[in-house]
Amino acid sequence: MRFFPRTSVDFVGKRYLWYSVSASLILIGLITVAIRGLNYGIDFVGGTELTLGFTPAISVGDVRTSMNKIGHGDAEIKTFGSDNNLLIRVKASEQQVNTSQQILAQLKQSFPNTKIVLLQDNKIGPQIGQELRRDAVVAIFYSLLAILIYVSLRFQFIYALGAVIALFHDVLITIGAIAIFGWFVPWLNLQIDQTMVAAFLTLVGYSMNDTVVIFDRIRENLKIYKGENLIRVMNRSINDTLSRTIITSGTAFAVLLALLIFGGEVTRGFAFAMLVGVVTGTYSSIYVASAIVVDYNIFIKKADLKLGEKQSPVLEIERPYEVAAKRA
Repeated sequence: MRFFPRTSVDFVGKRYLWYSVSASLILIGLITVAIRGLNYGIDFVGGTELTLGFTPAISVGDVRTSMNKIGHGDAEIKTFGSDNNLLIRVKASEQQVNTSQQILAQLKQSFPNTKIVLLQDNKIGPQIGQELRRDAVVAIFYSLLAILIYVSLRFQFIYALGAVIALFHDVLITIGAIAIFGWFVPWLNLQIDQTMVAAFLTLVGYSMNDTVVIFDRIRENLKIYKGENLIRVMNRSINDTLSRTIITSGTAFAVLLALLIFGGEVTRGFAFAMLVGVVTGTYSSIYVASAIVVDYNIFIKKADLKLGEKQSPVLEIERPYEVAAKRA
């Protein structure tokens, strides 16, 4: 199945518009993070983790309502093993020392006719949370470094640089979206935890896959259309892979949207981050990674012209399909 089999969209010609859009989104996200900060989960700030057994079973919504009365409305609450067992995770607080006892007392008061059994009580110290936060940053950094080396070996360094910049772009926009939606849509309860870090690493791999497909087609077309304008080759390559991009990204988007809506609190953060990442990863492969390669080549050719070299076909046009139509 192939969508838009004969498209001739001038993607590269619109790159400056999308540069502005990306810069604006990143700036808005960073300002939001600076003003409101990020909502870090228990994994990164420390806290208490309780596993409780309820007989009969109590709904997560009822437990959250009870927890809200003692200032833990943002607690992570989810079923654990069966509907009768709940996992409750709350952040560390200087004002509340005996958090476990306080939670148990509140739940027993709210549900007097329910038998509540403490199955497990774990505490995560702030020091461990800081180590996990540092390890998460290191994991993302090394994944980007590995991608830079791999793409450099497979293509050229400028292709690798464009790809990594696009990946940074995707992660920054996703973090900004988490901060913005966490501010204006608090019921989503988006927290930066290990699950969210897993989503960042996953979207890095997803975006890279789409970028490599486009780069592969560009490399093939550069061999087929030797001496042809680079912008025209870029546009042809992106149009050639457009059908594949729509099918892949569209199906992934539909699945993640369903997961976000119906998957519950456990997978909500992962689904949201991936949903934003699929959208940004798709257009960054075109308007960031590929566009950077074009602008680099244009810069190099202009530098060569200043040294007296003959004008290269890469600078021949800005609207390749108009020229192609005239030649036809």
